[in-house]
Amino acid sequence: MSTLSAPTFRSVRPAIAEALDAALEERRLDSEQALALSAAHGAAEHTAIWAAAAAVRDRGKAPHVTYSRKVFIPLTNLCRDICSYCTFARTPGDGVAHTMTPDEVLAIATAGARMGCKEALFTLGDRPEVRFESHRIQLRRLGYESTHAYLVDMCRRVLEETGLLPHPNAGILSRRELVELREVSPSQGMMLESVSERLCAPGGPHADAPDKRPRTRLAMIRRAGELGIPFTSGILIGIGETHRERVEALLALRELHERFGHIQEVIVQNFRAKPDTPMAEIGEPGLVDLMTTCAIARLVMGPDANVQAPPNLSSDHGPLLAVGINDWGGISPLTPDFVNPEAPWPEIDRLAVLCEETGYPLRERLTIYPEYVDDDRFLDEGLRQRVREMADDAGLAR
Repeated sequence: MSTLSAPTFRSVRPAIAEALDAALEERRLDSEQALALSAAHGAAEHTAIWAAAAAVRDRGKAPHVTYSRKVFIPLTNLCRDICSYCTFARTPGDGVAHTMTPDEVLAIATAGARMGCKEALFTLGDRPEVRFESHRIQLRRLGYESTHAYLVDMCRRVLEETGLLPHPNAGILSRRELVELREVSPSQGMMLESVSERLCAPGGPHADAPDKRPRTRLAMIRRAGELGIPFTSGILIGIGETHRERVEALLALRELHERFGHIQEVIVQNFRAKPDTPMAEIGEPGLVDLMTTCAIARLVMGPDANVQAPPNLSSDHGPLLAVGINDWGGISPLTPDFVNPEAPWPEIDRLAVLCEETGYPLRERLTIYPEYVDDDRFLDEGLRQRVREMADDAGLAR
């Protein structure tokens, strides 16, 4: 008997019903079934997908929702890429461009440690020294030949001098660069965003962003897998991709994870339009769209995956707990979200109350997910003791 024979699901089309049945019967969705979900429309199909995702999540994950208490360290907001929706990346001389000094980095990390933070999220543009001579000069004045060398040293100093665990989002890196960061950070990350080549064509949001080419990003995520790096990735929705392309991106991430086991978290991030950008007037995804995409991510990635939606990007984020997510990502009591400065973090105490009322108590995790804490394949030997001392018996933050 079909698991979708209940009255709630009578209006679901056969292809979607088949995909939901497969998920609820603990079968891996094949590509055809996953892509069928992208065609969902109408209240009946959306609510059916939400309910199935919630059931799959509850089967595979502990009955709580996690977050990482962090500081946000924007090492440099210079970048060689130009994305039509971004206000993080700046150019020298515009009055907002800034590369942090070591003292500034350590001051933020030290203050965060005093407030109970355990993660230092390093965010920076892709290889700005390739584009800007002034940045090359500044790096040399600081004593470094590249932005990457500076990042590695700052991760090491934050780790050793403050005890915070670095998590760098450093863009496209070579194998050697990934290895060097692996020695000073338990986890790393980079959003896939999309697998749509259309978005890289002239007029698209990634037309002037060579590091956003899907093949380039997938190759980078594959390198991280080959090196055993716990890796955070995800999709950005609402930048011009189709619903089918969203699922194709999730399938690409699943394929890499099934091969290497390293994708510790899949983020579903909703686009927020920024003033003074070419995409300022583009409509943003609504809550229903975000909820359904989160639910599809759960169904595609399976019960054991960690699926996150940033709470500061949705004014009403409580409903997201009902569609299969199990993590809120990094939240800072100290620093803003420098990528989305218009979207303040929720207060952690208030978020905890919301989660408790929803039936998923809020628990703090480390930047590296519990599944990887005790697995030597995914943690550099020099970091194992430090990380494990910070974790409790469940692998969460002690």
